[in-house]
Amino acid sequence: MSTLPVIAAVDGSDDSLVALDWAVEAALVREAPLRVVHVQQYPAWAKPDVLPAGRPEPEDDPVLDQVRRYLAGRVERPVTEYAALEGAPGAVLPELGATAELLVLGSRGRGGFASLLLGSNGLAAARDAECPVVVVPKPGREVHDAMPIEPGPRVVVGLQVDGPDEATLSFAFTEAALRGARLQVVAAYSWPAHIWTAAPGLVLPPAVDQDAVENETRALAEGFLAPHRERHPDVHAEPYVAPGDAAGLLVSASRDAHLVVVGRHRRRLLAPARMMGSVAQAVLLHAASPVAVVPPAPPEE
Repeated sequence: MSTLPVIAAVDGSDDSLVALDWAVEAALVREAPLRVVHVQQYPAWAKPDVLPAGRPEPEDDPVLDQVRRYLAGRVERPVTEYAALEGAPGAVLPELGATAELLVLGSRGRGGFASLLLGSNGLAAARDAECPVVVVPKPGREVHDAMPIEPGPRVVVGLQVDGPDEATLSFAFTEAALRGARLQVVAAYSWPAHIWTAAPGLVLPPAVDQDAVENETRALAEGFLAPHRERHPDVHAEPYVAPGDAAGLLVSASRDAHLVVVGRHRRRLLAPARMMGSVAQAVLLHAASPVAVVPPAPPEE
């Protein structure tokens, strides 16, 4: 049993209730408590002679009342607490990650433009939270050119063979074990690999053939998966090695997946700010399944 809660962020929107359903299931399989949080933003530009409303109590928050009614009839439900917080959601939600096993929220909330595929709060949480963040899309998101997939529960994880992150792989294996799902490991490689020369417009063909590149990518992937397979012998992990764009392959694999797992960029000396990474952001925008963004493992001493 986990002592840290699964936190579900709600705002009364339909998208947040879809995310709440996912969070309830995640808490149950982890035997973890569920914490339902509503962050209510108060205007900082109120007139000096107007006193802003104080921090709402959980029993007085209409959004949390809606959630209580929504969960009331469920036979199976984790131990649940409710919290009404005050502040800017884009700042408060990432801070909650310091005391959570998992932070879950919908891809779109009540605010912003309805045409956006990913809200600013989801982006901020996935970029800045200290725990893994799961963003649940609106049901019915279509994926074009989806790859053939065998039926059954499945978790997908992206593996960058020239810079794998152990935290991402560990989270994906654990999630697959909790769900009794197989793990599809997507390892992309660039092809064709052209060599540019000093002569204008002259491009040389690659020095190695595609089969050699694919075999090397597969061998590296198998090596990185080996220790995780030992820790999770019940998880069937199958590498999917293919040429192309990593984000495109992960989006293609997201159809009917329980979860797609991607890693977040590690901070660098010349870029100390937290960064999402282009692959993670593209997958968040277009995947048909929920997406977990995992912060990188701390660097070794």
